[in-house]
Amino acid sequence: MSNTLFEITFYLAAPFWLLMIFAPTWSVTTRIVSSPLTVLPLLAVYTVLAVQVFPELWTAVSSPDLDTFRELTALGDGAAALWAQVIAWDLLIGQWMFLQGRKLGFSPWLMGPLLVLAILLSPFGLLAFLALRATRRSADRPEVRRG
Repeated sequence: MSNTLFEITFYLAAPFWLLMIFAPTWSVTTRIVSSPLTVLPLLAVYTVLAVQVFPELWTAVSSPDLDTFRELTALGDGAAALWAQVIAWDLLIGQWMFLQGRKLGFSPWLMGPLLVLAILLSPFGLLAFLALRATRRSADRPEVRRG
């Protein structure tokens, strides 16, 4: 079962990524992406998998060390549960980036590659977006003249 759930996890998130990247100006996209409920199917998968390895998961998060996480990820359900958690988190980060990009007036041509980077390597995508966001915000601030 863990193999099947692992394989479908990304496909549960993919429709939302596709909307953000390929239909960013469609009003339905913003309405859908504005909801944090998009991650509910992913959280359901996570829950099914996490329940199967809850003692190991609890040990890994309550007293974290590298060997404990290795043991958790060596379990099929453990690795698949962590994958579902990562995909859900990445989707929430991507949704936030998308909505912030719209608010700041970033071009869909800029946001598309950033969202693809967020799908593949979300920390790098988020860092790149935060840098662009900071640049935009500093450019929008009026200069203060001191006398």
